[in-house]
Amino acid sequence: MHRAWFVAAVTFVTIIGAAAFRSLPGLFIDPLHEEFHWSRGTIGAAVSINLALYGLTAPFAAALMDRFGIRRVVAIALMVIALGSGLTVWMTAAWQLLFCWGLLVGLGSGSMALAFAATVTNRWFTERKGLVTGILTAGSASGQLIFLPLLSWMVTDHGWRPAAVTVALAALAVVPFVWLLLRDHPADVGLKPYGATEFVPKPAPVQGAARRAVTVLFSAVRTGPFWLLAGTFAICGASTNGLVQTHFVPAAHDHGMPITAAASLLAVIGVFDVVGTVASGWFTDRFEPRRLLAVYYSLRGISLLFLPLLLQSSGASVHPPMLFFIVFYGLDWVATVPPTLALCREQYGDDSAIVFGWVLASHQVGAALVAFLGGVARDTFGSYNVVWYGAGALCAAAALMALVIRRRPTALSPAAA
Repeated sequence: MHRAWFVAAVTFVTIIGAAAFRSLPGLFIDPLHEEFHWSRGTIGAAVSINLALYGLTAPFAAALMDRFGIRRVVAIALMVIALGSGLTVWMTAAWQLLFCWGLLVGLGSGSMALAFAATVTNRWFTERKGLVTGILTAGSASGQLIFLPLLSWMVTDHGWRPAAVTVALAALAVVPFVWLLLRDHPADVGLKPYGATEFVPKPAPVQGAARRAVTVLFSAVRTGPFWLLAGTFAICGASTNGLVQTHFVPAAHDHGMPITAAASLLAVIGVFDVVGTVASGWFTDRFEPRRLLAVYYSLRGISLLFLPLLLQSSGASVHPPMLFFIVFYGLDWVATVPPTLALCREQYGDDSAIVFGWVLASHQVGAALVAFLGGVARDTFGSYNVVWYGAGALCAAAALMALVIRRRPTALSPAAA
């Protein structure tokens, strides 16, 4: 077996460890509200900062990986996540939540974002890029699958602090795997990338990582496809991380469903997320990515319009229609990533990983806005219904935007190369 698959496996495990903290926001909203009497808007603001930094850090992380290597950047990022999560157990004021949960973990997880998966895929694989992208993207869902049931049990029976410590330890546990097993480039071990016909020498470290990230952005924003990709991905983040991952558990709890049951439903989303994302990677290697995106967003929007009725009818129990929604939404959760990344490669070539980092930033900005506005809507209207309906309408807009992305590749300026 080619060494690239072992590198992909280590990357997958690393993303799982970093994904542990992604499982916490929905579980912590009610406990923090009850213990500290912070409004859901305030707690949502911390989640918003975390999600925004998760995205805004990604393009700089991709450039830093080109400058200092994947291993160093990822190992430091995991330690920052562990620090931020561990410090939350001593917080007593809302600004500490914003600092630990928002700033530290946002910066750390941003360096572990999908730009990490894109960098590994671009360096180690010439063939099967869509499939590998789908598998690595599914790592985040797998982490949710592994940690959500455990963390929801801890929060319910022992409080939120043991759950925060567990996340810190999980992030630290992955660091040795990264340092010992991950390699920056196939040339480091004398190999060709998987599927390549010729040996590819390791490129020299790229100086001015931050400047390169900004230069690539300035070149990309002058092209129409960038704005369409960024807009669709912002809606993707708003309707997944910002809305369902952050607010589904408290929304279900509003209708009488136990936190453990609602968290288990999110874990089921994680199961089918893996299936849907890997399948989407396979589809992306064979079908037009623009049409795939249009189908994914259309189906997601329709399902969100039905969710308020499903929550109301389910109440404290879980009925088959709710399970159908969970399975359906799980298959669609991050199925948008492989075709979006494929379009970035088509349009922007060698700079695609950094461009995708900026597109991911828009994903997280969309998620951050809805994470905050969802909490404000709950405080204001007493329910989440208006947010579900608004997200469904946005998904319809994203489907139309995906269809009008032009096919002609766009060349960036020489300064961005």
